[in-house]
Amino acid sequence: MSDIERRRLILKVSGELFQSGEEHIDFQKYDEVARQIIDIVNETGIQLAMVVGGGNIFRGRERGSQVDHTEADSMGMLATIMNGIALREALVRNGAENTRLMTALHIPELAEPYIRMKARHHLDENRLVVLAGGLGKPNFSTDSAVAQYADELLCEMVLKASTIDGIYTKDPKKYPDAEKLEEISYLEALRSGIQVMDTTAFAMCMRSGIPIFVFDIKDLDRLPDILNGDFSFGTLVT
Repeated sequence: MSDIERRRLILKVSGELFQSGEEHIDFQKYDEVARQIIDIVNETGIQLAMVVGGGNIFRGRERGSQVDHTEADSMGMLATIMNGIALREALVRNGAENTRLMTALHIPELAEPYIRMKARHHLDENRLVVLAGGLGKPNFSTDSAVAQYADELLCEMVLKASTIDGIYTKDPKKYPDAEKLEEISYLEALRSGIQVMDTTAFAMCMRSGIPIFVFDIKDLDRLPDILNGDFSFGTLVT
């Protein structure tokens, strides 16, 4: 497969992927995710960037009412960097030796600073790129980060792993009669207030015209199917 034919995608990797039971950090989970990602890239030949969340460790919105929200968001960004370091280590150890970790926060002893053109170069060289630290600013979620990086890195689709297998008319965990949507427009997603991704991210993807595919994190190994046009295991936002 030539570089011209390679497809470039960006995956939001939820922090919940890296925990099990009461263990907030399970190194076996990093290994499992790393091996799945390597298998997917080897099978499909895609260029892949990944934005990691930190919900398994800490979310800024979990702060107490007396805590400054900016400081809490900073703690959340550091949590994503912890996951980024662990995921990079697992990817390298499992064979993806050219994986790069880039952060929006400047910590050169641990990771490369995020520079748009440098990140594009890494992808052009078919290196896996892990993006941590969100956008480096408070008040922006990792959903917003994946939408922004998708635009900057010229990705053709955002892959959003969730805890349910797509977008429903209402919360399927609460309402058994909720209906799954195969496809929905950005505008419909914004108007309905769907919580699977924050509204800023939906609006950013609508502006850039980059589609979003929402699927269950348990179906990570099915990502090659979307390259064949099979979106049946999730919901496509266009």
